[in-house]
Amino acid sequence: MSLLSVKQLSVSLSQQKIISGAELQIAKGEVVGLIGPNGAGKTTLMRAILGLIPTVGHSSLARLSEDARARAVAWMPQDRHIAWPIEVQSLIMLGRLPYRSYSRAPSAADQQAVQAAMQQVDLVGFAKRRATELSVGERTRALIARALAQQTPLLMADEPIAGLDPAHQMSTMQTFVELAQRGNSVFLSIHDLGLAARYCSRLILLGEQKIIADGPPAEVLTPNNLARIFGIEAYFENTAHGRIFQPLRVLAP
Repeated sequence: MSLLSVKQLSVSLSQQKIISGAELQIAKGEVVGLIGPNGAGKTTLMRAILGLIPTVGHSSLARLSEDARARAVAWMPQDRHIAWPIEVQSLIMLGRLPYRSYSRAPSAADQQAVQAAMQQVDLVGFAKRRATELSVGERTRALIARALAQQTPLLMADEPIAGLDPAHQMSTMQTFVELAQRGNSVFLSIHDLGLAARYCSRLILLGEQKIIADGPPAEVLTPNNLARIFGIEAYFENTAHGRIFQPLRVLAP
């Protein structure tokens, strides 16, 4: 079952072409990593898919009503700013708004979803803490929890593990894998190619204003693609401990 379908999607900003003719699908049970160098257009592509910026082409999510979209996909943007000094549990409860009005008291199901999300990101002890008092990493985990509490079939996240320490990076990626094992899907942009190779079932490589490769990590992280798009020499292999990605050197321009 397809949770997302994108066909011939193109984006121009300030009369400059950013993305040209992007096509992709995401099915149930996938963890799909969107990779590419800085400025490749990863954030722009994700926002275009959600219908947040004008595009040419088709995105199944952009065509949904706002209410239907909020029940179909949870979105975690790259911006980690939290303006209000609300309690962490109240921030995470905002993820339940697609299923309740703001004025109605949370149901038992809402409370359970929030508690489960806090457990998944190791924030149970922070429930009463003011969100504006959190560190950058703690704030990131709280925003991941808000998206998890939304309990949508698809979760889209723009660099969700940026700013996390290694243990929480790995545990967050493992949480995404477990979501996929339960039939949900995750579509995230990610810079750490090692973690992308290890935890993502599929990678989409963005560069030169288009999708360069789309497939299993071993088929995307080829020497040619790494040299062409990232300008590095590196190797990728499957080991007894999982997929390993090892960068070697930066190639001369």
